[in-house]
Amino acid sequence: MDTQTVIAVVEDDAEIGPLVAGLLRREGFNAELCASGAAFDRLRARRRVDLVVLDLMLPGEDGLSICRRLRAEGEVPVLIVTARGDDIDRIVGLEIGADDYLPKPFNPRELVARIRAILRRTRDRHRVMALPVGERWDVGGFMVDTTTRTLTDPEGIDIPLTGGEFDLLVAFVRHPRRVLSRDQLLDWTRGRDAQPFDRSIDVQVGKLRRKLAAHPKGDVLIKTVRGGGYCLAAPVEQR
Repeated sequence: MDTQTVIAVVEDDAEIGPLVAGLLRREGFNAELCASGAAFDRLRARRRVDLVVLDLMLPGEDGLSICRRLRAEGEVPVLIVTARGDDIDRIVGLEIGADDYLPKPFNPRELVARIRAILRRTRDRHRVMALPVGERWDVGGFMVDTTTRTLTDPEGIDIPLTGGEFDLLVAFVRHPRRVLSRDQLLDWTRGRDAQPFDRSIDVQVGKLRRKLAAHPKGDVLIKTVRGGGYCLAAPVEQR
């Protein structure tokens, strides 16, 4: 979806590239795999790119050249990921404008953590997931309306929500029956305002669940998944 953060994975390794792209997609990002600088340029010509995971050893134009060009053209964040672990490569990459540098082999969780940290430092807007206007959903009998930003229970009674609670509810509605991690919910509702190890999302989920539980069948809408996060358990139908 265009409302997601778009990450270009510029990597020519036939095994590593798909693995990294798959990891990022599972984390809720829109990952586009490019095997060369030319493929990356074609991607940028047709859509916005929010961050680049960039290998140095590429066919044709190398990663340092691409990074230098990106810095001259704009402010797209760059995370260099490469098997070349020499300090001189790391220093040059950072000097010409890379936002971070991660040598291979790397821990997948560290890669995701570094990407989220870069996005939070550089994102201009506060939210990644723009809420569509004019959409209505039936969520297990509850009605969610993004035009009026209202939630009503199965009996038609309005349930008052804060702006943050409504944004959180929409994040669940747009990903029904899928386990959403705290990081994903933070990215989709708070963006750069979120901080590492921020537990406020648990507090906000708790408040939302209490408001839902005060209405028939509302207590079973959002479930906690041990070690994973939260999940909207109800079926969702767009109206």
